[in-house]
Amino acid sequence: MGDPGLTLPPTIGWRDALLTVRGGITAISSNASLGREQLGVAPGVVVPGCQTRGGASGPGGRIRVGPGLVHPGGRHSRAMDIPTTPLPDGTPIPVLGAGTWGYAEDPGRRRDEIASLHAALDEGLTLVDTAEMYADGGAQELVGEALDGRRDEAFVVDKVLPSDASRRGTVEACERALRRLRTDRIDLYLLHWRGRYPLSETVEAFTELVDTGRIRRWGVSNLDVDEMQQLAGTAVATDQILYNLTRRGPEFDLLPWAAEQGLPVMAYSPIEQGRLLGDPTLREIADRHGATPAQVAIAWVLRRPGTIAIPKASTPARMAENRGALDVTLTDDDLATLDAAFPPPDRKRRLEIL
Repeated sequence: MGDPGLTLPPTIGWRDALLTVRGGITAISSNASLGREQLGVAPGVVVPGCQTRGGASGPGGRIRVGPGLVHPGGRHSRAMDIPTTPLPDGTPIPVLGAGTWGYAEDPGRRRDEIASLHAALDEGLTLVDTAEMYADGGAQELVGEALDGRRDEAFVVDKVLPSDASRRGTVEACERALRRLRTDRIDLYLLHWRGRYPLSETVEAFTELVDTGRIRRWGVSNLDVDEMQQLAGTAVATDQILYNLTRRGPEFDLLPWAAEQGLPVMAYSPIEQGRLLGDPTLREIADRHGATPAQVAIAWVLRRPGTIAIPKASTPARMAENRGALDVTLTDDDLATLDAAFPPPDRKRRLEIL
């Protein structure tokens, strides 16, 4: 059968195909020409209502899909359920991603950690956060292995150590990261925290890396509002900070300032490395919603527009649980109860770091 309208360019990624979900089946809501790998269709599988081009049953075969047509078993069927927030350059990124702090430290967990990242991509949690500090580069290597063959599905965030954040050191650290990640570019490269090198020197290195295509954009992590103000007018894309129910200090000044600047904030450790899970208030609210305490804690972080949460999950089941936080809508009563248990700041507090 034919399909009217234009076909998108063959270089398009799956995220641009506007995937939606109807009963577990992936629907293509715009004309698209995508590879079988991108659509999660195995060679030899016939896709109903679709035409194939360029070696239909072989690698790289193109699948012509018309409006409203569906294919079964699509790997990215939940991707378009994930809310996004724009970076300053307009790029939309998921508000919920996958952190890797603690990955690659135990060889016995490696298979589960890789499977967790595969599950993240399958769930639409395509933002993957890592750093050269994690397992001394081991987490980067694990991420590279997990994304092998699926790199175009992911938005990779990486971080340079402050000890490497001179102009030359930043470039060299980025080149090491690219090798470990098995990629030719990092989507967002952050300064992990402030060190002895001037911010201006690190920014110069970031600018060079953007100009040469090795990174797409840059940002910072663990910088408070006074340091962020030094970057006003630059191309800084985000500030990644410790923010959760027990670490509400940024609400006093940093988060309002970032909102005024149109700068999204990434929240790491949104469940306080698991220490929030036994809290009775969270358990009570979770029970009311048929959710888990972790889902409530993550949903609370995501209640603020322009906030991205990057919890770690070491198993596919935990990754799916994190994904379920997007289905939790906290009521005004819930938020008031949480404010009583975890009071918001009434004065400036120093930015906390883990």
